Amino acid sequence: MQYNIKINYEHGVIRVATAGIICEYNPIHLGHVKHIEETRQRLDCAIVCVMSGNFVQRGDFAVFSKHARAEAAVSSGADLILELPTPYVLSSAEGFAKAGVYLLNQLGICDYISFGSESGDVDALKEAAGAIVLDKADTLTKDWLNKGLPYAQARQKAAEAVLGSKAEIFLTPNNLLGIEYIKAIYELDSTITPFTIKRVGDAHDSATGVSGSALRKMLFLGESPWLHMPDEAASVYLEEMRKGSAPVFIESAELAILSRLRATSEDGFAKLPGAAEGLDRRFFKYAVTEPTVDLILEKIKTKRYAMSRLRRMLLCACLGITAEDSAQPPPYLRVLAMNSVGRELLRDIRERTSLPIITKPAAAHELSLHARKLFYKEAAATDFYALTYPDEKQRVGSQEWKTSPRVVE
Repeated sequence: MQYNIKINYEHGVIRVATAGIICEYNPIHLGHVKHIEETRQRLDCAIVCVMSGNFVQRGDFAVFSKHARAEAAVSSGADLILELPTPYVLSSAEGFAKAGVYLLNQLGICDYISFGSESGDVDALKEAAGAIVLDKADTLTKDWLNKGLPYAQARQKAAEAVLGSKAEIFLTPNNLLGIEYIKAIYELDSTITPFTIKRVGDAHDSATGVSGSALRKMLFLGESPWLHMPDEAASVYLEEMRKGSAPVFIESAELAILSRLRATSEDGFAKLPGAAEGLDRRFFKYAVTEPTVDLILEKIKTKRYAMSRLRRMLLCACLGITAEDSAQPPPYLRVLAMNSVGRELLRDIRERTSLPIITKPAAAHELSLHARKLFYKEAAATDFYALTYPDEKQRVGSQEWKTSPRVVE
């Protein structure tokens, strides 16, 4: 793919302008490609993505493996894909955004962060982000939480008190995520410039009206979603299906999930991210009695807890992820895929970042104790994910230690 890039001069060194995108691409489709292309066109930049791995923020298994999704993304216009470790993926929108922005900031090369929003007005989003970092907003949010409101509603009430009618910007999901990105930039005192592209309609793919969830449903039903994806990505996904390692659905892991949950102690549930206000006790109570995952979640659910939060906690319980795992920022950079431009970006990153960069998995053995433990949990999570592959021959263990970044020439 040929494109023009903006050149920055720093200390006599020529450097490409770079935009970061925090993503899941589950799976990538034409709407995502439009976002990548418009970002590159308007900013004249290279594209580096921080992407969720084999599990996604809504509390689910990714429909294709992280390396396949990373290769599909590079084949469709991105230059370099780095992994957001699973404990940060299975976090709140705030935690997900802050960890992603932290990694982009640590690269030392990101000039921009690009994201879609219903507003399309970056100044309005910046004003909203500035409002919710105020002590007043934080106090009001806690007050509403103490009155029993879910976090999203408590924050909305606080925003209304601070911003008045302008608080309606918090009511749509992509605005909300964009605000979290900007808030993280402020909190990290980062020099990254936020850049947003207006999204049209509810679907991620505004060109065809087909969203990522619709594509996943088509795959689940055995239908063909390929017309709604770039050809290069479809080829990658079809090859994964031919090998028998896709598509992946949480339903295939039902018995494995129930087995893990029933083996989890009350103390184990208490250590989960988000285990507060007796939620851990509700998990412990119903995890050992109910016969299906859906029934467990239905029993635990109350007006106060969003289903996505419960699904994330459920997966964390299965994967042995505790609140402590994401208490500190991500401690390493894991490369999933790249092209020739990405290889040059990686060379530049090595000279600028303080974080260790993992291209060969064996290098994880040399990480610090905390980082090493986190990588080992990632490897175990991949082993759990692999149990859902359609072809049993593909369900071998230790795949994390045998998989190198995919290079797209």
